[in-house]
Amino acid sequence: MSVYSDDSSTDELETLGWYHHDLSRHAAEALLLSNGTDGSYLLRNSNEGESCLALSVRAKDSVKHFHVTRKDNGYSFGFNEYPTLQHFVIHFANQPLLGSDTGTLMVLKSPYPWRVEEPSIYESVRVHTAIQTGRTENDLVPTAPSLGTKEGYLTKQGAFVKNWKQRWFTLNRYELKYFKDKVSEEPIRTVDLRACSAVQFDYSQERVNCFCLVFPERTFYLCAKTGVEADEWIKILRWKLSQISKCR
Repeated sequence: MSVYSDDSSTDELETLGWYHHDLSRHAAEALLLSNGTDGSYLLRNSNEGESCLALSVRAKDSVKHFHVTRKDNGYSFGFNEYPTLQHFVIHFANQPLLGSDTGTLMVLKSPYPWRVEEPSIYESVRVHTAIQTGRTENDLVPTAPSLGTKEGYLTKQGAFVKNWKQRWFTLNRYELKYFKDKVSEEPIRTVDLRACSAVQFDYSQERVNCFCLVFPERTFYLCAKTGVEADEWIKILRWKLSQISKCR
């Protein structure tokens, strides 16, 4: 039996005020980082299958994503099952969700609504409106800080000694910074993307999921853990380059 044969499950999703349908991972991060607060969360469809949903939760200055599986008799998260989504939220309201990558503890505090009842003049809300109305990334506010925000671990090749080391990367506006690790306060280097001429997959290295950033004086070679992560980095970096080109 298909998961979608359960009409009650489908109706529950459609009436849920914080279900954002096909909102992308990056758009969810943009909304929660620009308009949400610590503990804000939303539910969206996952691209991993019809029965897969993603719960996106803001944890301070980052957003974590969790898999939720939709079944005929409810929803499953990890080893637990819940008859309704409300049971799921109530269960975790006072119990932290554990982020698997960094060990960050999060509590579901406030749902992020699908509709903003009182739009304001701030650019972050204009970004929200653009995403909701189905406009493309090229139509979004080019200077919105939320859309220039991404972070995560990547493996970087050294400039002189061609060894590979894991570094924590942050992307904000036109600056790509990398740190020794996530807790380091000072970056090893800040790269100005306005000098970057191209971002593309790279197959010249003896590693998978690699991509490169081409600069006049150097090409940076980076590797992600998965092809999906590499694709996400490439897409947002290319978007930034397109915005830089428009401003020239």
